[in-house]
Amino acid sequence: MTGHTESDRSPNDPGTPQGKRVRVIACGMIGREVLAVNRQLGQDHVDLKCIDANYHHYPDRIAPAVDQAIRKAREEGFEHIFIGYADCGTGGELDKVCESHGVERIEGPHCFSFYVGNQAFEEAGDDMITTFFITDFLARHFETFLVRPLGLDRFPELRDTYFAHYERALYLAQTDDPELDAKARAAAERLGLRFERRFTGYGDLEKALAPL
Repeated sequence: MTGHTESDRSPNDPGTPQGKRVRVIACGMIGREVLAVNRQLGQDHVDLKCIDANYHHYPDRIAPAVDQAIRKAREEGFEHIFIGYADCGTGGELDKVCESHGVERIEGPHCFSFYVGNQAFEEAGDDMITTFFITDFLARHFETFLVRPLGLDRFPELRDTYFAHYERALYLAQTDDPELDAKARAAAERLGLRFERRFTGYGDLEKALAPL
């Protein structure tokens, strides 16, 4: 799901009037989950486009990329657009883009929050400050998405610099998958962090997508 765009149906599909179709522009980190929720909800009118998941490491690129994707969706004839991002480190810049185009995004500061549930995450307070979060996506792509970009494969001693203030790795499991459980646990061990697992399902993501 990294570095590419994915669509689950063409906007020109005659099965649904184009004006009633919804383009969801989402972070590649949650693309699989958006599709899963759409299937659960029986939503066959949603067209998904993913923005490079690696922008998670470069949040200043997110708002411009979303702005461009919205303009492209308008050119393709989509009247209804939803943004599959929380603020995600953009410091309010993504909200400015959404407001300028009259579109909405997922509520919350980041995907970890909306998986837990934004209210529950906020209520947890300081308990989350020293927590490193692992999602299904990160469990699957730990080596390519985190280890190599941070240089931990070449300079393993950097681990203690990057993760010194973390006390635990909390796996927010969207699915019950023993293979992903093992990968998440191995990731925590690689980072030298205490491992905990919490099944969240899709959290507030389902609530955000249900009205589409």
